[in-house]
Amino acid sequence: MATADPVVEFADVRKTYDVGGPVAALAGVSLSLPRGSYTAVMGPSGSGKSTLLNLAGGLDTPTEGRVLVDGRDLSTATESELAAVRGTEVGFVFQTFNLLPRLTAVENVALPLVFDGWDRDRRRERASDLLTEVGLGDRLDHRPPELSGGQRQRVAIARALAPDPAVILADEPTGNVDTDTGDRIMDLLDDLHAAGNTVLLVTHERRIAERAERIVHVRDGVVEEVEAL
Repeated sequence: MATADPVVEFADVRKTYDVGGPVAALAGVSLSLPRGSYTAVMGPSGSGKSTLLNLAGGLDTPTEGRVLVDGRDLSTATESELAAVRGTEVGFVFQTFNLLPRLTAVENVALPLVFDGWDRDRRRERASDLLTEVGLGDRLDHRPPELSGGQRQRVAIARALAPDPAVILADEPTGNVDTDTGDRIMDLLDDLHAAGNTVLLVTHERRIAERAERIVHVRDGVVEEVEAL
């Protein structure tokens, strides 16, 4: 159940890139993600939806405006402060999985906890529990090349959950799997939201977006509409 307490907040955010001239990716976005909410972002290619996700995750900083994650202002954060936010406050789920092929599933999931100072036994226990939670308790020591696309995405989701983040950011999480597998991935994200997690999802598929509580439509760097579902 979402509360009024925002876990992510964009306040008149503008992001301009210099690609042979200034290009406005975001042109003044104000948006709040209440704690426990489930938000999907849709828009055409180049609309700014991935930029929103990158800013929420501390992968980028705004040109103007403020981005707050769990009360931390990322707009003025140092690189070390942004790294701390990425490591503890945000869980990323990417379309391309971004798993390390030479590490086992349990090692991939435990990786964020290495940087957070957990000892080896605690890391493995936490990673094993999460992989069991996503239905991969029998694949702990398999490496990504030995797993299907859907299994790899579930490993990525378990890894995102490892540091108990304030928000889960999912960038086209069903983009590299078939429809049935994608539906199972979305069932898992639905379950995570039902358990109280805040989820921000970027997708180009309407049927995927409709799994959320609301859809934020972006076009030309601005929020065109916020659709309650």
